[in-house]
Amino acid sequence: MQISARNLIPGTVKEITIGMVSAEVIITIAPGVEVASVITKSSVERMGLKKGDTINAMIKASSVMVAKD
Repeated sequence: MQISARNLIPGTVKEITIGMVSAEVIITIAPGVEVASVITKSSVERMGLKKGDTINAMIKASSVMVAKD
């Protein structure tokens, strides 16, 4: 698969919570550091995602929110 996204973060699927239409995928990117993603249920099924899979989180620069503590 070719993609133009440059913000790829490798990680491991920690947990998948599937709803009626969408699913939340928790990705561990470093010890104690996680990223949560909401994708469609059909995407989880099509990719065959399961706990422990090694994946890449693709983050669109236009969709990243920044906050200061």
